[in-house]
Amino acid sequence: MRFILPLFVICSLAFNAGEHTNPKPLRMPYKKAGLTEKEAALHLLNRLAFGPAPGQVEKVVSMGLDQWVMSQLNQSAAENELKEKLKRLDALQLSNEQIAGTYLNAVQAIRQLQQSGKLSKDSIPNTEDSAYRKKIQALMESSGLKPPRELNRQLFAQKMIRAIEAENQLSEILTDFWFNHFNVSITKNLAQPYVLTYERDAIRPNVLSNFETLLKATAQHPAMLLYLDNALSGSDNNPLQERARARMTKQNSNRRQNGLNENYARELLELHTLGVDAGYTQQDVQAVAKALSGWTVRPLKQENMAGLAKQVSRRQNLAVVENDFMFAAFRHDEGEKTILNKNYPANGGYAEGLAVIHQLATHPSTAQFICKKLASKFVADEPPANLVSEMSNTFMATSGNIKAVMTTMLNAPEFWEKKYVGSKTKSPFELTVSAVRITNARVMQPFQLYSWCEKMGQPLYGYNAPTGFPDKAAFWINSGSLLNRVNFGVALVENKITGIRVPDPEKNMGMLLGSPSFQNK
Repeated sequence: MRFILPLFVICSLAFNAGEHTNPKPLRMPYKKAGLTEKEAALHLLNRLAFGPAPGQVEKVVSMGLDQWVMSQLNQSAAENELKEKLKRLDALQLSNEQIAGTYLNAVQAIRQLQQSGKLSKDSIPNTEDSAYRKKIQALMESSGLKPPRELNRQLFAQKMIRAIEAENQLSEILTDFWFNHFNVSITKNLAQPYVLTYERDAIRPNVLSNFETLLKATAQHPAMLLYLDNALSGSDNNPLQERARARMTKQNSNRRQNGLNENYARELLELHTLGVDAGYTQQDVQAVAKALSGWTVRPLKQENMAGLAKQVSRRQNLAVVENDFMFAAFRHDEGEKTILNKNYPANGGYAEGLAVIHQLATHPSTAQFICKKLASKFVADEPPANLVSEMSNTFMATSGNIKAVMTTMLNAPEFWEKKYVGSKTKSPFELTVSAVRITNARVMQPFQLYSWCEKMGQPLYGYNAPTGFPDKAAFWINSGSLLNRVNFGVALVENKITGIRVPDPEKNMGMLLGSPSFQNK
């Protein structure tokens, strides 16, 4: 069947945007809201997916709306074809340790080549000289070393491929949502090598699980530890410190002893859990920073890890290592603390930080903040208060079961109200994926789509601030961004984007520019 897409359809696309079983059955009252089955299916595909692919509305209706939603909540599609395609991106299978040893900037590469004897230690680096750069590049290629930009390209590619082709679409929507909520950025050099595994290991497996599990996973991942500087945070209020420094090898101790760093603690309270208006104080921020002092990244070189293992075997209270996270006991503040009126006795150690994560993850203010953010994502920029309240009640009753919260939202009349259908403005990433899906475009070079996202104002994984990209129409829509969206639509349907091919492109697009704001109400 031929599928021809006028550009006004692409423009309209811009604005439609586990660990536990579901405690409540799905009832989804779309009929009471006056929606037909097809209208309800389209609404679901514009909220729980990146828009419909050709024929998908009919497929969802045939399958049954409740069955399709359950398949999304349970992430039940095997997605074997997608997994095979992703195997071409070799970096997706690498550990943090392998990534740290493979993707190096020029200075790191020169140092490693000198250490391996492939480059003279007497060689004076001169990256301004083209001959020297070519020599270094050749040595890197022969040694299996690659520049960081190649890792970023695979990071961008996998995100596009998954979003376009995944059958478990809700997982992709929520991976994007939670990454943005727990934002880290490739623009920070220390964190950049670990952003790929951050999404893969901390975010993706936990998008429909339990909020506390997700919070702990992000808190302990190298990308977050380095992005918000908690890896450098330590305290002198520890009797083990001097003895531990003497026992630790030089490589495993901090290169320079840093004091207490409050960056992560502040964002943990303001952005990740309670929200800015939850009533916590600067003293709470400082106490949380002290509770999480000593939370850092384990040495990612084998020889350093071997030295650490020997030290830990001698003194079991020296460090706790879980995957690539390390609790350095000698850097932890062992004093008494009070956080949100809860007392933490002295000498709490690693368990103290875990208790704080639990306290914050299960706090009523966190339930309210997280549920409002979810409702803003899936319903409206300013969601109805009673819906947020119902979702928050479920959050508290289920100890942060994300799947249960989503079920409550889908069962709520507000989710289906006609005034909210088509009311969300899609981000450039959502717009790009939606347009590719509905045109059934063939994607050979996904990086080209990343470039268009960047042109439209959304450099993926590149938002500098820990807030992540705002999820508000006002942030995305202005005269310049609208022009770029139109240009993207024209380039797509006219097959002017290298490596992207739309079958049977629409030739007559004069009528498409009719709507000044492209809003699909």
